[in-house]
Amino acid sequence: MVAAANLVEVAALVGDTARATILAALMGGQALTGRELAYLAHISPPTASEHLIRLVEARLVAVTKQGRFRYFRIASPLVARMLESIIAVAAIEVPARYQPRSLQDEALRFARTCYDHFAGQLGVGLADRLCAQGHVVLGEDGGEVSEGGIVFLSRFGLDFDALRRQRRVYCRPCLDWTERRPHLAGAVGAALAARCFDLGWVQRKRDSRALTITERGWDGFNEVFGFDTPEDGREDKRMPERAVARL
Repeated sequence: MVAAANLVEVAALVGDTARATILAALMGGQALTGRELAYLAHISPPTASEHLIRLVEARLVAVTKQGRFRYFRIASPLVARMLESIIAVAAIEVPARYQPRSLQDEALRFARTCYDHFAGQLGVGLADRLCAQGHVVLGEDGGEVSEGGIVFLSRFGLDFDALRRQRRVYCRPCLDWTERRPHLAGAVGAALAARCFDLGWVQRKRDSRALTITERGWDGFNEVFGFDTPEDGREDKRMPERAVARL
């Protein structure tokens, strides 16, 4: 009975349109202020504050105070995984409503963050490439990195001793709601994304989970992971689907 009551409470919190929008915005992996979240959810700052208080009390969202600002983020990878699953079910299992695609939709489909790892065509392409090379093995319920994969990704800059010490899932597939195939999540997926950010291969788009691949990134993904990235994808920034990494 207690578990059922908790389930109802969490479902009610996530099921509200404004709170769902706030949580979806925080799935970009960045900590945002209440005012920023109010803008993204199209609600007033006082209303956003009320919603955030409830989300913090339920431990779905964590808050950090810096000076006079409060920054909100997803409380844990476990919460992020729950939200990922809800988004995937809503996108794949529920009959879709017709909506014409926008440039923003295409940008999200091409490359975005899914909490702390890559998603979209970029994320799925990386996962496919790593699996094809034998560096990573992904099953329905989990994943692992091969000995060769540890050597390969260590050379790329990942610290596997630190990854194994983390109190989270080491390596797992995450069903991509736009590509309907898995991308790489868990500690390994997060570390891979963080390394690409550090190298300047990808940049975040303002007020969006979408990512832009830089010129350095095109060259790096090609050289390190063997992506065949067509030149026209670099030239036409409005049509990211033309820059799909063809494996």
